[in-house]
Amino acid sequence: MNRMESKEKSDLITFTQSLIREHSTSSCERGVVEKVVQEMHALNYDQVWVDANGSAVGVIAGGQPGPILLLDAHCDVVDAIPSDWSHDPFAAEIVGDVMFGRGTADTKGNLAAMVYAAASVDRSTLAGKVVVSATVDEELVEGPTLKTVMDTVHPDFVVIGEATDFNLNRGGRGRAELVIETIGRSAHSSSPQVGLCAVHEMIKVIHAMEEVEVEFNSLLGPGFMVLTDIISEPYPAHSVIANRCRVTYDRRLLVGETMASVISRLDQLPDLKGVNYSTKVLFTEHQTYTGATLSGWKFYPAWVFEENHPFVEAVLKGLHSAGMQPGVGAYRFCTNAAYSAGTAEIPTVGFGLGKESDAHTVDEHIRLADLEQAERGYRGIIEAILGKN
Repeated sequence: MNRMESKEKSDLITFTQSLIREHSTSSCERGVVEKVVQEMHALNYDQVWVDANGSAVGVIAGGQPGPILLLDAHCDVVDAIPSDWSHDPFAAEIVGDVMFGRGTADTKGNLAAMVYAAASVDRSTLAGKVVVSATVDEELVEGPTLKTVMDTVHPDFVVIGEATDFNLNRGGRGRAELVIETIGRSAHSSSPQVGLCAVHEMIKVIHAMEEVEVEFNSLLGPGFMVLTDIISEPYPAHSVIANRCRVTYDRRLLVGETMASVISRLDQLPDLKGVNYSTKVLFTEHQTYTGATLSGWKFYPAWVFEENHPFVEAVLKGLHSAGMQPGVGAYRFCTNAAYSAGTAEIPTVGFGLGKESDAHTVDEHIRLADLEQAERGYRGIIEAILGKN
């Protein structure tokens, strides 16, 4: 390794540490966005800005016109309880060849590698532009903040920087948050025969939902449902039989499923005749740290591109040129690609350091060598897609 390469590697590690040290839970990303913007300026990006949602965007322009390649990694993280960790989750402590910290794998390590990869490419050899975005609020809603970036830069291709263990993902499951409500009849708890307990009715619904056959896709896996919460009303109930009960299900989506198809399948279960229940997709609304409002249905579609799709093949060629031999698969969790690929239908792949199982874990960590490998992989992708022929 020559002196220049050694400095670049050291700078990449230091930059990653600076991102980890910013406590950037969803809607609190201002500090980490400022770090990204500062680094992009230091690396001589041609354009750098913060959009209305608060996402950081940087552009590297090639020597000739050509397509636009967008590399996206979210910069928000889920929270961490320091007392649960062996290392401070926001200190980015390095022990040997390992960096510990919330967001190392999900997905600030990939963000840092993208920022450096784009800056390291010889611009005179590129035809087109490479755009790097550090999007906010992905942990809450997958896709809306990426949509804002895409509406501005109009990419021809997208790479999602989420964990793939250095493999290439050509698809991903989507997800929906479903709310099921049962309606009962209130009564004094001393006269239960007068009322109808909505919780008891919900128990029937839950049992019926457990019997719904799970669809399966050979690439994406099962489209299962998981119950995540249950709430009755009134609460607290003082000698009152509950007249309403709501549960939330996390439904993993497969290709081709729509809100209408998912709801219709659950609205007419034969075992629930006589039960007054309804099913809907949750509508969400919240503000980013800039005050911008994100709102919409919590339905994020699945996506798949064929293995012989020209973009998939070109990215695979770029990773091979970077000295990698990736497998080809799909995300089991949901990512911003639910918008870029699932809704906008822009050719999209996923590539990054870390395993899916590393996300949201106690003592989340990466190897320092992973950062260098991720940066090399992203650079290979950029050169394969935008390099002059």
